[in-house]
Amino acid sequence: MKIFVKAKPLAKEEKIDKVDEIHFVVAVKEPPIKGAANRAIIKVLAEYFNISVTQINLISGFSSKEKIFEIIK
Repeated sequence: MKIFVKAKPLAKEEKIDKVDEIHFVVAVKEPPIKGAANRAIIKVLAEYFNISVTQINLISGFSSKEKIFEIIK
């Protein structure tokens, strides 16, 4: 399953807002430096979907706020 994420790094709190079935807005505290925010987003998504972080792959948007993740169940 592919999901589309709008990243919000350097947020005051970590949270996920579900826009629809495949679109999410994810806020994380980490800065967008050396992939720290991407790793934090993967961790937050794993908790949200109740899966392991190894089941989530960043497909597109490594250095963009608009990201595409693949969730493997």
